[in-house]
Amino acid sequence: MFYALICEDKPGTLAQRLQARPDHLARLEALKNEGRLLLAGPHPAIDSENPGDAGFTGSLVVAEFDSLEAARAWADADPYVAAGVYQQVTIKPFKKVLP
Repeated sequence: MFYALICEDKPGTLAQRLQARPDHLARLEALKNEGRLLLAGPHPAIDSENPGDAGFTGSLVVAEFDSLEAARAWADADPYVAAGVYQQVTIKPFKKVLP
């Protein structure tokens, strides 16, 4: 089943986010290569594709996991969690309807 990982950044953690980004992206690439990633990306803090110093307010990942517990374990091991970027991660089952 797909799960939506709705991640909220702590304010003022852009430097930590940028430092942990390569490891974060490597994990997403692994999901993609396994055919389990539906979509992933950050939420810019301003209405811009490239928010610069404004940074981001969080991220959204929608991927396939065997269970809610497996999705939670994957999220808990994210480099952004270890770097102190995320203040909260909400995980919900997701049913893809379109496209």
